[in-house]
Amino acid sequence: MAAVDVDPGETTKWDPGLTEKVMGRLRPLIKGYHRAEVHGLETFPNGGALVVSNHSGGLFPMDVPVFATGFYERFGYDRPVYTLSHDMLMTGPTADFFRKTGFIRANHENADEALRSGGVVVVFPGGDYDVYRPTLAANKIDFAGRTGYVRAALNAGVPIVPMVGVGGQETQLFLSRGTAVAKALGPVARLARTKIVPLSFGFPFGFSAVLPLNVPLPSKIVMKTLPPIDVTAEFGENPDIDEVDAHVRHVMQRALDELAAQRRFPVIG
Repeated sequence: MAAVDVDPGETTKWDPGLTEKVMGRLRPLIKGYHRAEVHGLETFPNGGALVVSNHSGGLFPMDVPVFATGFYERFGYDRPVYTLSHDMLMTGPTADFFRKTGFIRANHENADEALRSGGVVVVFPGGDYDVYRPTLAANKIDFAGRTGYVRAALNAGVPIVPMVGVGGQETQLFLSRGTAVAKALGPVARLARTKIVPLSFGFPFGFSAVLPLNVPLPSKIVMKTLPPIDVTAEFGENPDIDEVDAHVRHVMQRALDELAAQRRFPVIG
């Protein structure tokens, strides 16, 4: 088995001063363009916590900026928000910037280190599969069967904080994940480490298969954190991982349905 490429100091590179400056510059976009709201933070636990969320917005997901803006506004910059991220984000000239603002490679070692340090770790179990879900399934919780997040919370001894967001999948019209296209591309898709070639329709170019890049519509984005789930207290010392996952997705689906029911119009909110 190949060794995992882990930088043991990755979580220590978070820079609260830089993060505060970035949040200050993002806030007009978050609050103005997307009229973002974050609810439920009054029940957010102290110490380390694993925030498990649905993922929306295609190539330009706003889940992390929206949540981070709301979290830091309420709690300040003493506790970092880390985001488990694809390796591609952590390479190249921008990698250092992302590390300093809380992005870390998505592996169990980094998650455990961040959670045990008292940080808040955001994970999107559905990943690309979720972020490119068709607009017609915008309000469906679907992690594609991935349950590793439950083990991550158990290993670190931290609660799971479910979080749901609505509006991000209205920033353009997502038509298909394009799994058949990816399969047809064969080695090209494998080289890019993807099983999807998403198809969408947006402004100003219309139809897009990843390219050309359309501008996200100014959809109102609302996110809500739910009460924390203490896995051991609720499911015992040796919980059934699938049972915990089913429970997490159930409470998330119920909350997402409630948020969706409050929207009067697409994009407008």
